[in-house]
Amino acid sequence: MKRCLALLTALLLSACSTAPLVPTGTVFDDSLFSAPSQPVDRSQVFALSDAMKRYLEVDLSAEVRNKGERAALAEALSRRERLRLEYDTATTRTASQAFDARAGNCLSLVIMTSALARHLGMPVQYHSVFVDETWGRAGNLLVSSGHVNLTLNNRLGGGSNVRFDAVAAVTIDFDPPLPGQRQHSRVIGESTVMAMFMNNRSAESLAAGQVDDAYWWSRAAIEAEPTFLTAYNTLAVVYLRRGGLMQAERVLTQLLALEPANAAALSNLASVYSRQGRLAEAQAAQQRLASIEPAPPFHYFHRGLEALRQRDYAQAKTLFQKEVSRSAYYHEFHFGLAMALLGLGEFDEARHQLALAKASSTRAADRELYAGKLERMKELRVQ
Repeated sequence: MKRCLALLTALLLSACSTAPLVPTGTVFDDSLFSAPSQPVDRSQVFALSDAMKRYLEVDLSAEVRNKGERAALAEALSRRERLRLEYDTATTRTASQAFDARAGNCLSLVIMTSALARHLGMPVQYHSVFVDETWGRAGNLLVSSGHVNLTLNNRLGGGSNVRFDAVAAVTIDFDPPLPGQRQHSRVIGESTVMAMFMNNRSAESLAAGQVDDAYWWSRAAIEAEPTFLTAYNTLAVVYLRRGGLMQAERVLTQLLALEPANAAALSNLASVYSRQGRLAEAQAAQQRLASIEPAPPFHYFHRGLEALRQRDYAQAKTLFQKEVSRSAYYHEFHFGLAMALLGLGEFDEARHQLALAKASSTRAADRELYAGKLERMKELRVQ
């Protein structure tokens, strides 16, 4: 099952805290950054475009009259012959951008759905779904995957005495669980969804080398929802990229005061200390991190890549298998394993792993890349 990159952050990510606590000190330092290349406009995130209004008021009007708002919208979202939505984590889109592209990650599609539901007068409820922590890469950043969904409700009554039919609520999940798999979630507010969006944009800006933009997005994420602690870790990484070691340390120490076992913050704080020449403190932070996370994300993957470079395909196979065993749905792990198997002459299993890489990839460009490699592998087998 594909995991949505709905909680993108940079380098190493922290989990969102459920406690209503926030860092108490000043965390912003605008003086280190230039103005953003484009304004950070919160009003555009859920804004409805003319095309979206036309779809609801014209294309969907008959279904709304016959089935009601909730059923009509839920069916339009779930049936491929209607909106034809595609799952793509290349970028986090606003509601109108996701609608125009007919594609997005789960956060983008949740935002789009909320905007459509709001225009139809339906209330929505957002959920952060508890999933096993999985990791991916964006450039030279490590990113963690989270998941969000939402429920649609019907209206009961009218005027000042409006009630909502919670029993008939429908959950819209763009990355549903496997059959028989139980899912747990917690309700989150729209301010948290807004913060998630801006935090994603910050990480995407970092991956593109746009550090100034990344700062303003992470700043806006914290302002949108100060209890969304993931954004503080992202802000710290932005400071690291700009060389603001003192500022990064201040943010991370405040974050660790609230979450002492936050592996992401500990890893980044160790980097701060190391760059400051505070080697004893860096080592202490690394030791704390090792007690929490003995094998960090991508540990075996990077060792596997080195084994591939050394043409030690048997060792590479073992190392990539270790990554797959703890993260079964990340495409690069399957691709690395496929390359190791290919080097060992295990063509059928290599093709199987490459097919898994294609199936688990969350970007159209990656799926096309793996499809091409699969075709070339088939040609090699024919020759």
